[in-house]
Amino acid sequence: MFTGIVRELGRVVSVGESPTGIRLEIEARQTAASAAVGDSVAVNGCCLTVVSLARGRIAFDAVPETLARTSIGELRSGAVVNLEPALRAGEPLGGHYVQGHVDGVGHVRQLEDGPQGRRLSVEMPTELLRFVVERGSVTLEGVSLTVAALDEHGFTVALIPHTLAVTTLGGLASGATVNLEVDVLARYVERLLSRGSL
Repeated sequence: MFTGIVRELGRVVSVGESPTGIRLEIEARQTAASAAVGDSVAVNGCCLTVVSLARGRIAFDAVPETLARTSIGELRSGAVVNLEPALRAGEPLGGHYVQGHVDGVGHVRQLEDGPQGRRLSVEMPTELLRFVVERGSVTLEGVSLTVAALDEHGFTVALIPHTLAVTTLGGLASGATVNLEVDVLARYVERLLSRGSL
């Protein structure tokens, strides 16, 4: 379980083949200092398991299922990634409940400055759009955000200066692929309604 509050920006050191997919090695001294082999860490919103640690670097394996459902396979050496260790008992829940189970990928339509700050517009798969509502929560590249506007093809979020400073979102270009996770509570509500339980 995660909160969507990024704790560190990591840098991809290497991406190599493994017997089960790919192995990512990420330099992230703060995260590595408190991690152990077997721990879960959200990498751009995708929950991955630590398989080794050395000298401030963390390695993760990503299997074909992960590569098919996320943008993890697009990462290259030098890429900067959003990192969040799993939530521990007693820690504050600053964002919203995030599972680290990417529901699908979207594409950046536009990142623009406006009179009310910077706004990021994302196109998302139609089958996921029904789980998104204005002023509701959505996770984008592992970052918990509030939906500012919604249309038939996607959503827009407003980015505060702090978010721009401590995540990768301010560097996204038009057309960039991004990991999306919808609010899990919306999924449960839909399932209950579809069964006529409410």
